[in-house]
Amino acid sequence: MAILIAFFAGHWLSSVFCQTFFLHRYGAHRQFDLSKGWERFFHLLTYLTQGPSYLNPRAYAILHRMHHAFSDTERDPHSPMFHKNVFTMMWETKHRYDDFAYRRVEPEARFASGTPEWPMLDKLGQSWPARIAWGAAYTAVYVAFAPSAWWFLLLPAHYIMGPIHGAIVNWGGHKYGYRNFEMGDKSRNTLVFDFVTLGELFQNNHHEFAMSPRFAARWFEVDPTYPVILMLEKLGIITNLSPQRASLRARAADASPPPEPVAGS
Repeated sequence: MAILIAFFAGHWLSSVFCQTFFLHRYGAHRQFDLSKGWERFFHLLTYLTQGPSYLNPRAYAILHRMHHAFSDTERDPHSPMFHKNVFTMMWETKHRYDDFAYRRVEPEARFASGTPEWPMLDKLGQSWPARIAWGAAYTAVYVAFAPSAWWFLLLPAHYIMGPIHGAIVNWGGHKYGYRNFEMGDKSRNTLVFDFVTLGELFQNNHHEFAMSPRFAARWFEVDPTYPVILMLEKLGIITNLSPQRASLRARAADASPPPEPVAGS
């Protein structure tokens, strides 16, 4: 049992770290720089941690940049404002993602420039034989260690880990929680300590300060990925870290008590 708990937690955390650090903060926003060697390292790490649900960095960046440009409008590729439930939003997002991942549709040039690309690895990541092999490997772990059949209910989460993280962020981060900043969209901060998606659920902060690698903005908010970013900067792995603006803008709010959570839009 302990082995499977550790396996699931390790897969969840490593996958979501690569999503927020490499795909989002680096690939979509370039909040810091990586050498080509380190870019390839984290690109490969993203594939190894996401496995069958690998998210193509170019397609991810395009969708995310469109999300910021058209947040919570009809042109937003994944806004919960235009879907009855999270499943219909995920399904439509998948089709939009596939269009860009398989290059069936070309976006506006501003959404596709400067995205990480590794054609051989990205092709492998989109390959169904490779996805099936990853799924079989996950299943083998459960066959070997599951104390009962109930544990096999966790397997679908392993198979589509990347899209699950995206759904949690895009649905919860625009439906549930509180707002530090008033703006034109419905973005919210769902948790004050985002241990679920390692900082991604500070959507309101992030939409206000899209280039800030620190997603937490107030004293009681904890973005677990940001200390890792600072450590990687000290080690020289990342350079040209974008200046912190969120902490300065939110300083006036620090004197007031935490806002009451608000559900819905």
